[in-house]
Amino acid sequence: SSSEGFGVAEKIVLLTFISAVILMAILGNLLVMVAVCRDRQLRKIKTNYFIVSLAFADLLVSVLVMPFGAIELVQDNWIYGEMFCLVRTSLDVLLTTASILHLCCISLDRYYAICCQPLVYRNKMTPLRIAVMLGGCWVIPTFISFLPIMQGWNSIGIIDLIQQRQFNKASNSTYCIFMVNKPYAITCSVVAFYIPFLLMVLAYYRIYITAREHARQIRVLQRAGAPTDGRQHHPDQHSTHRMKTETKAAKTLCIIMGCFCLCWAPFFITNIVDPFINYTVPGKLWTAFLWLGYINSGLNPFLYAFLNKSFRRAFLIILCCGDERYRRPSILGQTVPCSTTTINGSTHVLR
Repeated sequence: SSSEGFGVAEKIVLLTFISAVILMAILGNLLVMVAVCRDRQLRKIKTNYFIVSLAFADLLVSVLVMPFGAIELVQDNWIYGEMFCLVRTSLDVLLTTASILHLCCISLDRYYAICCQPLVYRNKMTPLRIAVMLGGCWVIPTFISFLPIMQGWNSIGIIDLIQQRQFNKASNSTYCIFMVNKPYAITCSVVAFYIPFLLMVLAYYRIYITAREHARQIRVLQRAGAPTDGRQHHPDQHSTHRMKTETKAAKTLCIIMGCFCLCWAPFFITNIVDPFINYTVPGKLWTAFLWLGYINSGLNPFLYAFLNKSFRRAFLIILCCGDERYRRPSILGQTVPCSTTTINGSTHVLR
């Protein structure tokens, strides 16, 4: 092997690891998409439209981007030509940016669902608005991927350096090099990572504050469940269950967002720093940060399976060929009693 490449043993380990990542991403994201399509209850939840679109973006990463990167990494050579190198790089930027924009939309959806009144949520998250947000998740990344990359805006001022690194005379190898100048590095990183990350942090901070308030309200409602007339009135179990469910869902999405940021933050930090230190970041470090980000494409489905009961049940039904043990019990015919209680001078309807 060359001094910049990998030895035979390293290539075997890399190939095994990368193959596992790609397979995990393909099967996991397909499972998420099939689960939502087949489960009527999952389709009723508006957030899951964003989750399906996110899974589709991650599936495309695992099918259209990762295999070619793995081949170049193991062979230490790019054999598909310069034009396909630009297409593959554009797809990489497009799909990974789409992923984080989807997570940003999910955080906004959860913010309106948990921090606002139900009527506000219904007015904000209409089918048309959801469609517009999903469209934006796919259209906005094109302005920092295919458009500038195909036009060569990212290479203005560093063309000579890119050409120098594209060809290794010692090993007679060609590489698919993607280097960016300072304006593109800042613009791409801010649009693809830093602005969505800031919005998600603000949204989930508000969700955390609201979740604490919901917990306090649940305790107050439980204490207010025994009026003076001697009859035992149960607290609003429907609202309590909704608060608990939405709070747990918000925590699940926080973990998903946190994993995404941990996977992609090293890459985007390096992406901004590298042009300002004369592109001295080692190639293997770049590769490690890039594949750390790719791993996230296969990580989300497993987070759903372990942290979301509805997804876990849907996964079990699919994997166990519709085993009746994992189906939801029927809730037809169930009714929730209504009563009223007064808390701090305001009247609350308890259904």
